[in-house]
Amino acid sequence: MLRDSFTGPVLVGIAVLTLSAVLYAAGFRRMYQRARASRSIVEQSLVRRLKGPVRILIPLIGLEIAVSQMTMSAQLKSVALHVGVLLLIGTAAWLVVKMTYVFEDVILDHYRLDIKDNLKSRRMHTQIQVFRRVAVAVVIVFAIGLSLLTFSQVRALGAGLLASAGIIGIIAGVAAKPTTTNVIAGLQIAISQPIRIDDVVVVDGHWGRVEEIALTYVVVKIWDLRRLILPISYLITTPFENWTRSSSEILGWVHLEVDYTAPIDEIRTHFEQIVAASPNWDGKVARLQVTNCGTTTIQLRALMSSLDSGMSWDLQCEVREKLIGYLQKEHPGVLPHLRAETSLSFENARFEK
Repeated sequence: MLRDSFTGPVLVGIAVLTLSAVLYAAGFRRMYQRARASRSIVEQSLVRRLKGPVRILIPLIGLEIAVSQMTMSAQLKSVALHVGVLLLIGTAAWLVVKMTYVFEDVILDHYRLDIKDNLKSRRMHTQIQVFRRVAVAVVIVFAIGLSLLTFSQVRALGAGLLASAGIIGIIAGVAAKPTTTNVIAGLQIAISQPIRIDDVVVVDGHWGRVEEIALTYVVVKIWDLRRLILPISYLITTPFENWTRSSSEILGWVHLEVDYTAPIDEIRTHFEQIVAASPNWDGKVARLQVTNCGTTTIQLRALMSSLDSGMSWDLQCEVREKLIGYLQKEHPGVLPHLRAETSLSFENARFEK
């Protein structure tokens, strides 16, 4: 008799799972083919992001309906329905989280980072990613709270919990102060945007690009491929350099020490020829000036502009190498060297016989 009571629900469950698998496979196969044919970012993102949660959500709904119609003991049905509700809440939360990724994909598809003037794109990437992480955190907290409310014991303790909420809130606030500070700092960065995704920054002497902005930390990809992980509150309270705050254009410079006899005009002409022939120059600024005079040498500063920091670095190295080569070949005497002057006075010179 007990065996027969379980046979029916098991067969119904198998039938529901089979039907759900068929519906899922047919539906997603059609959606995938349509998305591939249309090349729509919305359809492609929906298929890619929602594939996992929908695969679980469809059979869960079917099983929940089937269990509610089954004939079984009241206690067993109650447990089965409760477990199903918890799984439905978790899967629905997963689905909502994935929908935030779909929203992010659709918005950011219009703002590409692989273009020259990507200031607006970097601003949008920063805001969308931070707000998406906030939304995910809210969904998770809401799902946990909703799951707890399905337990009658938790609802019964609600009055006592509300009575002690003030004390618990104070304790939790003190314990979570660093995390709360970083989350608030993350929201400040998303709104005011002192830094953005792909910004070129110099932090604590390290040059790199902002690779990721999370709720509590920032990842800076340093030029040698190391990652610098910084608490997000650090960037709110500590000065740092942002080379692409308003534009990616940047000025680079090269300093050279030469002798006082150096032909400045000839060096300037050759510098302008080097810059004009370089693909790393943006055609705006190219200037060579004497910026300092020392006891034995003078200092030349070559100033040139580029579209971004990477091109500027390459242009600086190119100008430095070619100017040194030009001076070595054409004017080796103007390179820094030491002078020694001596004077002999015949009146003071004494020759021993």
